[in-house]
Amino acid sequence: MMQPSKVYFTDFRCRVGVTQQMKLEKLLLAAGFDQIDFAGKFVAIKLHFGELGNLAFLRPNYAKTVADMVKERGGLPFLTDCNTLYVGSRKNALEHMDTAYINGYSLFSTGCHVIIADGLKGSDDVEVPVEGGVYVKNAKIGRALMDADIVISLSHFKGHENTGFGGALKNLGMGGGSRAGKMEMHSAGKPTVNQDACIGCGACAKVCAHGAPILVDKKCAIDHCKCVGCGRCIAVCPRDAVDPQYDESFEKLNCKIAEYTKAVVDGRPSFHISIVRDISPNCDCHMENDAPIVPDVGMFASFDPVALDLACVEAVNRQPLMANCAVTDIGGEHDPDHMHGAHPDTCWQSAIKHGVRIGLGSDQYELVTIK
Repeated sequence: MMQPSKVYFTDFRCRVGVTQQMKLEKLLLAAGFDQIDFAGKFVAIKLHFGELGNLAFLRPNYAKTVADMVKERGGLPFLTDCNTLYVGSRKNALEHMDTAYINGYSLFSTGCHVIIADGLKGSDDVEVPVEGGVYVKNAKIGRALMDADIVISLSHFKGHENTGFGGALKNLGMGGGSRAGKMEMHSAGKPTVNQDACIGCGACAKVCAHGAPILVDKKCAIDHCKCVGCGRCIAVCPRDAVDPQYDESFEKLNCKIAEYTKAVVDGRPSFHISIVRDISPNCDCHMENDAPIVPDVGMFASFDPVALDLACVEAVNRQPLMANCAVTDIGGEHDPDHMHGAHPDTCWQSAIKHGVRIGLGSDQYELVTIK
């Protein structure tokens, strides 16, 4: 029988003279951070910079602690994420980096550079085979993320309207996918064009390598027989008229995320950190954040992203529900699973089960508390 994975935990209590950053460093060392050979290695610290207007994303202080620890051991860290599929403040590298800087993620505040992993328009990716993949044979991962020698996921744990919650798997799998990768995970079909918004400029036709967008009567339509789902047309449309079709089932979406996560971490060292605070019901991709659904819990770390996510969600479910939150708004206060109570149509367990099935990690863990 396989040994349970170890997940390390510390709470947010900080007596006089002890900071959260000091506690985070102690947690990472206890969890085996020093087992990784960082000397001379490029280290991707994969996180979410937060959408403009959202205030639930992680403070850059956590990233600085991780980056400093990497540099002290001879590593070359950089902060990274991939562009979004939806239209927001992070849909191309320039806007994405502006957002990161506005939200506090600069060289001066964190001690390392920001690199958008899938390039200017979200099309700079690498096809990575998924060993044991059921839904994805070749994941499309941001090139800079794949160029790194070591991957560290630094996740803000929160609820999510499609996946139930967002943790290490969501951060690495969905977050590591290029625009074409995100399309593959979210969509069972191909993009379509909102004819009312289309101005017939032809930008989509110019960027498509397969001749899928066709101008008819000064409006664009997409030939799905030719479309390969790369998502470039979404990036270049000046009127945001191209719809990526978020039509994949939530269960299959979670399974695809697990497979993309495996593509990111396979074949190189990886380490995973989740900060469980400001546990908003929705993703940090929203331009707003709702009130937390439970009190802050603490910080978790592990070499196993599956066990880490499971430990975090079970810790959240042990907390009392906050009054006047999104869960109580929809009558989910009697559901012992707070993630499900916030989003009854989701099934977060599918990501855990599939992660175990494909050998990404374990659903058996030992929780080790660090004071």
